[in-house]
Amino acid sequence: MKVTQLSVKVENKPGQLSRISDVLGDEGINVRAITAAVHGEDAQIHLVPDDPHKTLDVLKANGFEVREVPVLALETPDHPGGLNALLKPLKEAGVNVEYLYPLIGKYKGNAVMIVGAEPADKAIEALKKAYIKILDKELDAF
Repeated sequence: MKVTQLSVKVENKPGQLSRISDVLGDEGINVRAITAAVHGEDAQIHLVPDDPHKTLDVLKANGFEVREVPVLALETPDHPGGLNALLKPLKEAGVNVEYLYPLIGKYKGNAVMIVGAEPADKAIEALKKAYIKILDKELDAF
């Protein structure tokens, strides 16, 4: 399913990720998946929260630069080589995987990957044809 990822741009300095965690924790927001990377003097934090709309409002109210990005939540077999079950159909369809990172925890015993792929609609069609489970539940159900 397409889920909402929030991408937060922060200065690359100590304490920024902790500040975000404090703000979200104080508001009772649970982060289901997260990744962070440095790009020059800035860092990009991508996260999938249990309540994207509330999270967006909270982060903006606390002065963070945030944008919403649709991504895919995909059930992935949890064994060696399991990731290729979703990567091969995307490759064959000519879909570019821009990034991926895992959901914290499992769903029905399988790993779940958050995938940023372009074009997203083409990715969904390729994955459906390959019988890849595109999650059909909100992430707060985990």
